[in-house]
Amino acid sequence: MSWIYLVFAGLFEVVWASAMKLSAGFTQIFWTGTTVVGMILSFVMLSLSLKDLPLSVAYPIWTGIGAVGSIIVGALIFQDKFSPLTWLFVGLLVVGLIGIKLTTSH
Repeated sequence: MSWIYLVFAGLFEVVWASAMKLSAGFTQIFWTGTTVVGMILSFVMLSLSLKDLPLSVAYPIWTGIGAVGSIIVGALIFQDKFSPLTWLFVGLLVVGLIGIKLTTSH
């Protein structure tokens, strides 16, 4: 169950980061509220995952899901442009996250 909490924590990280962009400097009330709720849910899910997972595993995976997810949202929703080399490094991030998961005993 801890891994499920961790995945949701990472997904809510993407939600709040994307909502913060849409909040236009916290001037749009709906997106500002979405940012705050996303942050709270992300931290709650992370804290639940930390009951069973070591910090050294949970934290990098949480931030990695948030980073990769935000890059994908940036490209798909905000039309951010990335070079093929950037996508290679995003792929390496994903490989690193999978490697952490596969090599941990939890």
